[in-house]
Amino acid sequence: MKAALLTFSVSRAYGGVFEICRRTAQTLAKEQAVDVSVFGLEDEFTRADVGEWRPLEPHCFRARGPRAYGFAPELMRALDAAQPEVAHVQGIWTFPTLAARRWAGRAARPYLVTSHGLLEPWALRQSRWKKLLAALLFEKTSLAGAACLHVNTDQERRHIRDYGLRNPVCVIPNGVDLPEDNEAPVLPPWSDRIPADAKVLLYLGPLHPKKGLPQLLQAWSMARRAVLAQARDWHLGIAGWDQEGHEACLQAQVSAAGLSKCVHFLGPQFGAARAAAYRNAQAFILPSFSQGLPMAVLEAWAHRLPVLMTRQCHLPEGFAAHAAMPLEPTADSIAIGLENLFRAAAKDREEMGRRGRELVTARFSWSRVAASLHEVYRWVLGGGAKPECVVTA
Repeated sequence: MKAALLTFSVSRAYGGVFEICRRTAQTLAKEQAVDVSVFGLEDEFTRADVGEWRPLEPHCFRARGPRAYGFAPELMRALDAAQPEVAHVQGIWTFPTLAARRWAGRAARPYLVTSHGLLEPWALRQSRWKKLLAALLFEKTSLAGAACLHVNTDQERRHIRDYGLRNPVCVIPNGVDLPEDNEAPVLPPWSDRIPADAKVLLYLGPLHPKKGLPQLLQAWSMARRAVLAQARDWHLGIAGWDQEGHEACLQAQVSAAGLSKCVHFLGPQFGAARAAAYRNAQAFILPSFSQGLPMAVLEAWAHRLPVLMTRQCHLPEGFAAHAAMPLEPTADSIAIGLENLFRAAAKDREEMGRRGRELVTARFSWSRVAASLHEVYRWVLGGGAKPECVVTA
């Protein structure tokens, strides 16, 4: 089977979607014997990150016009020349969905689209008029033309239906790589500013308003005042890349609240540095207003970290397995969660992290993701019965 994977970016510029696309494609090729071709747009990190796709070699194209849309006619010509049997678009609101629809019309072949949580109500309210215009011009038709829409959670599937789409939907979660326990130790990115015996609560991801970081900082101040004795050994590490100038607002908030000695901005973390951050933290937090299925939470569990997260992260199995503490994206709710974390005994945190590791081992492997997607590809190509992960209602 020949499959094409289309993505807005083949680099870290696409955040967690980069990891999802890369590992999906690699595992399909290695374990399901799918001949995968990757097509994406160039950006400032393409040259540094394209090697992460090995043994695959992505085809990268320069966008013309506004970068946020990514119009790249050369991508369409390359897609035609590759002659895949099925195409799979990772992400929406950009040129690759239109490219897939036009290719499908010419080749009489099916395509899938993974929405990555971008049809959630909170996400749709952001840049609302731009999205309404894009939907009218190309996106709604491109989504409606997909042979199957791919989501990570049942909640996402309901949002797909609320948006008015009636295509078949396959519900397949993201996967995660399990770190080896015997990996060589690497100093964490905070080794020059946080004492070695301190406890670190880690946030890792984009510095974007939807992540609830202003509420987290407000809650951090509240919780420290409430349980100072237990909180004084804890530091908050914020690792990620700035989006929309949000970091400057967060830095100002930290300074105004007098938190500079216990809240640290660590910058983007990738590769070994990213793994070292997880390995040396004592807990992980994601107080997000909106998510698809967050890779950072799966990675934290893979590293045996207890997690504090909002229900909007759409990982209810984490709460059911007692691997995570539930939050609402408000300062008051987050503060209560932080107080509980500060008071928790080390053995209780470790037990919660152990349950998280068991959860991702059992349910979130890339092998399972690739096998399920391969079934869906075969089905949309007319081969066999409808997979169990596909919902048509």
